This record gives sequence, structure tokens and C-alpha cells, in this order.
Amino acid sequence: MRLLISFAALFLSVILLQLSSGGVGPLDVLSGTELGFTNGQIGLLGSAHFFGFFIGCWFAPRLMGSVGHSRAFAAFTAMGAIGLIAHMLVTHPYAWAVMRVASGLCIAGAYTVIEAWLQAKVTNATRGRTMGTYRMVDTGGSLAAQLLIGVLAPASYVSYNILALLCIAALLPLTLTRLSQPETGTAPRLRPGLAWRLSPLAVAGVIVSGVSGASFRMVGPLYGAEVGLRPDQIGFFLAAFVLGGALAQVPAGWLADRHDRRQVLIWFSVASVAACGLTVASAGLGLAAIFLAALIFGLTTFPIYSISAAHAHDWAEDSQRVELSAALMFFYALGAIIAPLLTSSLIAAYGPAALFAFVALAHGGLLVFGLWRMRRRAPTDQRAPYVWIPRTSFLVGRIFRRGDD
Repeated sequence: MRLLISFAALFLSVILLQLSSGGVGPLDVLSGTELGFTNGQIGLLGSAHFFGFFIGCWFAPRLMGSVGHSRAFAAFTAMGAIGLIAHMLVTHPYAWAVMRVASGLCIAGAYTVIEAWLQAKVTNATRGRTMGTYRMVDTGGSLAAQLLIGVLAPASYVSYNILALLCIAALLPLTLTRLSQPETGTAPRLRPGLAWRLSPLAVAGVIVSGVSGASFRMVGPLYGAEVGLRPDQIGFFLAAFVLGGALAQVPAGWLADRHDRRQVLIWFSVASVAACGLTVASAGLGLAAIFLAALIFGLTTFPIYSISAAHAHDWAEDSQRVELSAALMFFYALGAIIAPLLTSSLIAAYGPAALFAFVALAHGGLLVFGLWRMRRRAPTDQRAPYVWIPRTSFLVGRIFRRGDD
């Protein structure tokens, strides 16, 4: 308990960051719609966020090594606040895309600092409880961020100013904490080939996870507006997705630790395809049906990343685990960068149902690839424990590392 209390400043910074960064994505969609942006331009904003996120993951450890954790956190947070405030100064989609790159850099850099701090302070005896609290705080902040959309007016300076204030407020707990700054460790090397060599199926799984998660979170508000949801209802729509993902982790972990992970991954892909069809079918059945469909979509798609990561770690040596986590994050980011731009263009061309048709196609491809891989490779006797891994920074593999536990 004393350890968790000592981390209270870090956890409060996480909540404030989530409220800020989690709110800007759906707010940009609603604001872009009101300002006359095309669907493709709105999708570009989501892709730009993940492009900035990818850059930030690799730039952050180097900046921490140069100026220290607190100063690096302040620099990334300031970058995010500038991007938020500048939205209503230049209302052009390509200018907003640059601002979203800054937001992606902010969230990746800030999380890298926080997770490096946590990694330096936890031990194997306290790792499980600390990380459980961290996941709960992160998920709670994400849920609350989606609900902010109901009270933030689109294309309003006040709305973006509120998000900027939350981003700046995240500075206070971490920079004022009495915890001593940890020593800066070396950044993991980017070795995408390592992940592919150990498990092609895990690589395919995290790419599909990036496609489905980024499509829903960045373009889902556009889908909600197309099917007639109000801004406050869109917030509940997105929150139901996040809640479903959180609820799925315990049963998904139970299944993944007791059965062939490839079979579990395949069945979750089957369920994801069904959830896509259910979401499209629910569009005309009222709010309760739409929210329930979003919850089920989160239940089926959210665990894909963690199951894929656990499967990849089954084949890894202890010395490879951190770099494997970084490689999996790289492939997740690739899927997340491509998906919003592509799905928003599909909505413009074929209507809102095209979003879930594309996601269903991606999971169908994962299903077929999984069946093929099962014929090519026997299961392994070595099993790493299932861990619900947040997609926050390349350093997350260190604080969730399995080799020392």
C-alpha cells in the first residue's frame, strides 16, 4: 500500500493524460464534421495521431537520457498542449493533422516516461499489484475520456482549451512528486524481424488489433454521427467499447492460459466477425442495441493483442522479451496508422457499414491465417502467462516482463 501511495502522483498524471488525449480523437471527428472536412481528411487525423505515437515511442527514451524524466515529461506534455490549443487558431484539416502528430508524440512520450519510472521502482514482489492498479487507472481514465464528448461542444475553442488544461495539469503531479528520478535505461532495439521469426501469427494478430482498435476509436465517432447518434450518445458508444474490452480480459486470459492460444485467437476472430455484423444490424434497433453491440465489439476485439503477445512470448527466450514487446508494438502501430485513413474513405464511398465490413474482413483474414499456421506448426510446451498489456509505449515490455517472474 505504501508503494501504491508513492505512485499516486504518477497515476494521477495518467488519468489527466487519458482525459486529454482520449477526448481529442472523438472531438476532432465531430469538429471536423461541423467544419466541413471530408471523411478522408477526418481519417487522416487519426492516422496522424498514431504516426506521432510511433515517433514518440522511440524519441522519448533518448530525450530522457539527455534531460531526465521530469524534463522530458514536461516537454512532451507542452507539445500536446500546444497541439490542442492551436486547433481553433488554424481550422484546416492538414494543419490539424500536424497538431495530431504532436498529440501522438505527447501521449507516447509521456507514457514512456511514466512506465520507465514504474519499471525502475517495482520489484518482482510488487509488480503484479502495481501493474494491476496501473491498468485499472488507465482504463478508468479512458472510459471517462469518452464520456467527456457529451459535454464538449464541437469546433469550440473552449472545448479544446479544456482538454489543453487537462494536459497541462498532468504536469503537476509528476513534476512535484518527491519520488527520486530513476536512472535512464537503454531503449529497446527495433527488431520487427524478431517477432515475425518467432510467430508470424502473433504479428498478424497485433496488426489486426491495431486495425480494429484504431478504426473504432478514431473513426467510430464518424460512424455514430452517420447512424444518428448525438455527441453525448457517441461518448457512451465509445465508452461501451472500452468497457467491453476491460471486461473481456479475465475470461480471455483464463482461456488463453488453458487452451492452445491459436485456437483461442481464431475463436476470438470468429466472434469479432460476428460482432461486426451485430453492430451493423443494431444501427436501426435503438440506443440500447447500439450500445450493447459496441460492448460486444470491445469484448471480442480488445483481447486480440494480449492473446497474440502471449503466443509470441511462448516462443521467446527471456533475453528477447523486451525487444519482442517493442517489435509487437511496432506492428500494432503500423495497423493503427493505416486503418483510420482507409476506413474513413470507405465510409465516404460506401456508407457507415463499410467500417465494420473492413474490420470483419481483417479478422476473417486473421482467422484463415491462424488455421493455416496451425497446420504448419505444432504447439509449444513452453507457456508464458497471459498478461493484459496496454498499448502505451515500447517500454511496456519491461514492466510486464515475464522472464524474472
